Amino acid sequence: MRIKSRKILTLLLTLLLCLIVMNNQPASAANSANNQTNAVKLFENNCAGCHLNGNNIIRRGKNLKINALKKYGMNSIEAIAEIVTNGKNNMSAYKDKLTPREIQDVATYVLQQAEHDWHF
Repeated sequence: MRIKSRKILTLLLTLLLCLIVMNNQPASAANSANNQTNAVKLFENNCAGCHLNGNNIIRRGKNLKINALKKYGMNSIEAIAEIVTNGKNNMSAYKDKLTPREIQDVATYVLQQAEHDWHF
């Protein structure tokens, strides 16, 4: 129950931040905020089952924290997008489930979250 509450709170805070940004920025920034909101939803629906708060319930060391991403050469949007697209080892491929734009949005979101230690 506690994890679910934290997950909902994180989603609500992210959505609130997106709304604030959308109301105070030009249309291009609003599109970026929409991509961020969409990325949060995509991550929650497709990734959080194994990677809640950047962790990894399958292989602890291969999490989405910045140190692990750097260690495995996954600390770029391109590298993360490649794994999301094609999968690797226990990680499923999402190329048939997500559009290229959605994959880019999720990869961007993961890297941003990692850079903020999943407290952003």
